[in-house]
Amino acid sequence: MGDLPERTFRFATRVVKLCRHLDKEPGVSRTLSKQLLCSATSIGANVEEGQGLQSKPDFLAKYSIACKEARETLYWLRLLSASDVISENRLAGLTEEASQLVAILTTIVKKTRSATK
Repeated sequence: MGDLPERTFRFATRVVKLCRHLDKEPGVSRTLSKQLLCSATSIGANVEEGQGLQSKPDFLAKYSIACKEARETLYWLRLLSASDVISENRLAGLTEEASQLVAILTTIVKKTRSATK
């Protein structure tokens, strides 16, 4: 988990760059860009905040939110591809990283929940 804050930061940085490209086009691209930007940057923000918390319930709450945001981000990436706003090839790296973040965060949340019972 030690590199997770850095990993989520790098992921958010990549999404910011993608959204800057999407924002150049009005309409659907810009609207989807805003949705993606909010969820993708929230992953790392919640992970980072979770690092400094002192209680397991607070940690669990922040990581649970990060996991939900990662799932939402994956949804927006899939939608961008499926609706031909951006090619699947161009999004493949981000989509794979979002999937991995969902898996990592789900595992952390499950382990933390079982440890607090």
